[in-house]
Amino acid sequence: MRSLLIAIPLLASAAAWAAPATTGGFVGEPPKPVTVEQARALPDDSPVVLQGRITKRLNHDNYEFQDKTGKITVEIDKHVWAGQTVAPKDQVEISGEVDKDLTSTEIDVKQLRLLH
Repeated sequence: MRSLLIAIPLLASAAAWAAPATTGGFVGEPPKPVTVEQARALPDDSPVVLQGRITKRLNHDNYEFQDKTGKITVEIDKHVWAGQTVAPKDQVEISGEVDKDLTSTEIDVKQLRLLH
């Protein structure tokens, strides 16, 4: 019975050392921002980073985003805001994917960050 009590803690300890690290970190160069005009020319599902302003709300999760080259609709789910409040005067950086269909091009935003 005594050897069983000793073996259990040793097995648990070995399992803890074998677990992979899950903290994440930097793995390469961050993507360079593109303009609205450039984003419109990219294929569907292309990853993009844009910098500009969210100028107005269009409906539930859709907003108008504008930079010096034009305007595009962006879809921003509630969790992406992450508690941030953004006004039309604020510069933001959005990261996401190009979402194209037959009649329109939008950006599905995965991350939003206020620029200072």
